[in-house]
Amino acid sequence: MFIIEDTIVSDDFAEHCFICDINKCRGACCVQGDAGAPLEIEELTILNKILPKVLPFMTEQGKKAVELYGTAVKLNVDEYVTPLADSLECAFAYFEEGKALCAIEKAWSMKLIDFQKPISCHLYPARLTKFKDFTAVNYHQWHICRDAIEKGEDERVKLYEFLKEPLIRPRFSLFILKASILIQG
Repeated sequence: MFIIEDTIVSDDFAEHCFICDINKCRGACCVQGDAGAPLEIEELTILNKILPKVLPFMTEQGKKAVELYGTAVKLNVDEYVTPLADSLECAFAYFEEGKALCAIEKAWSMKLIDFQKPISCHLYPARLTKFKDFTAVNYHQWHICRDAIEKGEDERVKLYEFLKEPLIRPRFSLFILKASILIQG
């Protein structure tokens, strides 16, 4: 592991290869699991604000879930996730050609909103765990990503390289600069 200010990063990011292969996994990370996508506190307000622009891309079940639960479900103190539609997929998932895609990202790609998607989705398979004095950044290894590991190995793309774009989002820009120096150094 290496430490960047108040963040502890797993060595996995420099050691493992990964490239999401949605054509093979079909967006399984948006459908499988026991809870929705983790949300940052500041994302709660953003989701409520952008919801009118995102609704047209959501499934009827997703719209019903948001109507029933709101744009976020509280799990614990300061721990929120996106609601699930029919207790299965993320309420913001929609399906195209058999693949689960993100309605938020669809609205963003059409320049209707300026928020791409929750950072936890963008950073996946990285997971942030916040503790009192530090944040741990770990690689969440899940069997549904087997094809992504193979593709990453075939193309020799390390996990930190695959995650470059979400890591340079405004709140992470200093983090990725320091991480790149440490990893490559």
